[in-house]
Parts: sequence; C-alpha cells; structure tokens
Amino acid sequence: MSDDELLEQRFSSLKVTIKGTWLEDCVATLHEELKDRSIRLRPHVWISSEWFSPAHVPGVAIPFYLAHPRLMKLEKKMMLEAEGSTRPECMAILRHETGHAVQHAYQLQRRRRWQQLFGLSSKRYPLYYRPNPASRHYVQHLRRWYAQSHPDEDFAETFAVWLRPRSNWRTRYAGWPALKKLEYVDELMSEIAGEKPLVTTRARVDPLSRLSQTLGAHYETKQAFYAFTPPKTYDRDLKRLFSADPRHRRTQPAASFIRRHRAQVRQIVARWTGENQLTLDAVLDDMISRCRELDLRASGAEQQLVLNFTILLTAKTMHALFGPSRRKWIAL
Repeated sequence: MSDDELLEQRFSSLKVTIKGTWLEDCVATLHEELKDRSIRLRPHVWISSEWFSPAHVPGVAIPFYLAHPRLMKLEKKMMLEAEGSTRPECMAILRHETGHAVQHAYQLQRRRRWQQLFGLSSKRYPLYYRPNPASRHYVQHLRRWYAQSHPDEDFAETFAVWLRPRSNWRTRYAGWPALKKLEYVDELMSEIAGEKPLVTTRARVDPLSRLSQTLGAHYETKQAFYAFTPPKTYDRDLKRLFSADPRHRRTQPAASFIRRHRAQVRQIVARWTGENQLTLDAVLDDMISRCRELDLRASGAEQQLVLNFTILLTAKTMHALFGPSRRKWIAL
C-alpha cells in the first residue's frame, strides 16, 4: 500500500501480531530476565496503538508499528522516529513497562516505604512536566528524565535499571540519593521472589482489533500533541554562525546547508536534550526560512559548521525547555 492508502486503514484492519516477529524474541528475553531474578510474574503482551501498561493489569501493550517493517517505515515518516524500533531500545521500554506490571501485580504502591520513597501512586498524571536534568534523586533510564514525571514512572524507571543485566547500578549511582530507591527495589524484589502475584488478570486493554480509529486520525492527533510554534529569535545567532558578506555570495546557501544536515543534527540534539524530533523539525524549518530571507551563506569548514550548528540548536532547545520563559515539557 501507499502511505495514503495505509493512513485510510483502521487499526482493526491491520491484523498484525507479535508471534513470529522479532518482538517475540524480545518478550522471551524479558521473561528470562524475570526468571533469573525469581520473579514469578510473566507479563502478557498484546498489540495496541501505543506503549503502555494499564492500571490493575499486569501486562504490556506494544505499539502496532513494531510488528511490521512497513508500519515502522510509516511511523518514522509521520513522527521522524519509531520509539522502540531497535532491540536495545525495545528492551529498555519493555523493562520499564514491566516495572508497571510488577507494581500492579503485587500492589506495591500500597506499601508505606514505597510511598515514602516514590510518592503517592494516586497522584494525578500530568500532561506536562518540567524535569531537572541535574537531579540525582532519580535514575536515568528512558529519555527526557521520565522518572520525574510521576511516582509510578519513578518506580518503573528504577525497576528497569535494577532489572537490566550487568547494569552495575550500585557503582553507577554511588553517592546519588536515587541509590536508596534502587536498594529498596532490590530488597523488595527479594521479598516477593517466588511469590504468586496478587493480581493475575490477563485482560487486554485497547487491543488493536477493537480500535476503529484510522491511522490518519491517529497521526493527526499525535503530531498535534508535539506541535510547537518556534519564536522568531534566531536572526542574531544565525548571522554569527553564517555569513551575509557579499564576498561569500558564491558559497553554498545556509538554508541548503541546514537542509542537508538536518536529519543528523536533529537526531543528535533529540538524543541529548530529550526533545521530540517533530518539535525540533519545526525549529529547523523556521531557521531555514530565516537563512533564506537573510540570504546567509555557509562559509568555512563544513565539519566545524556542523558542530557549531548542532551546539546552537542544542542551546536554543535547552533554553526553550528550562529558561526563564520556558514552555511546558510534554510527557511521554
């Protein structure tokens, strides 16, 4: 199918499954990791529209696009990335979601010590959160300092760090206040080792077969969630990086330079700042437009220009996220 034809399809018509795909091996690896830790829970998995582990259900939903390479290609086109599309990233997210499943299965949030360390699970989930990248009170597992968004996410992230083989968390987090949480998880998992889960339902929330939304409507909503109108504040910085001198009029246009390197720079900045690639793409579009209007030229060594431009975009991104006039940060 063409992209347009695919976008007209409803989720329920996709007929994709985990069985027989690379995801099946990832789930098997996850179960082996739990077995090695003597945790009896084996989270059941199913295909849905996104990653999630529902409250009161010790299982994990996996997004549809990971079950077929054609759908993964569409996801990357529509969102500029496909979360969990590599084995290491998929395993990282599976461990995180399994943290939720373990919490649900053993009702861990009811324990007083759990509440003292992580907070109240009943706290309302925010649409947006403002993390402190320098904080050592939280582990760093998934991007965007996700542990800081909610007590449940703090536990899931801590569990994921604890579960990952050869994570060497005692050394990695030595001297961090977050180490207390890891040590508590270590004690807690030893306590429930071999114990049967309290919640054993195999319910599947929002399985793909019951979702009538079209892929086009899904991506329209998803793209709008990350929409961001960048401020027109780049002129001074762009003029410092690129040249408006008539002597360089035969040099390549700065707009062309940015277009040629945008994917590489966008991926690097997204990785280190945690910003969504769609949001960064809007900023890059605006920069390209300003370079064209100012008739700027990319004079100088190419490699150094790429480095300097990456630094500029990173600085602008961090200022937008954490500066005095910062916008709210979008949660995963």
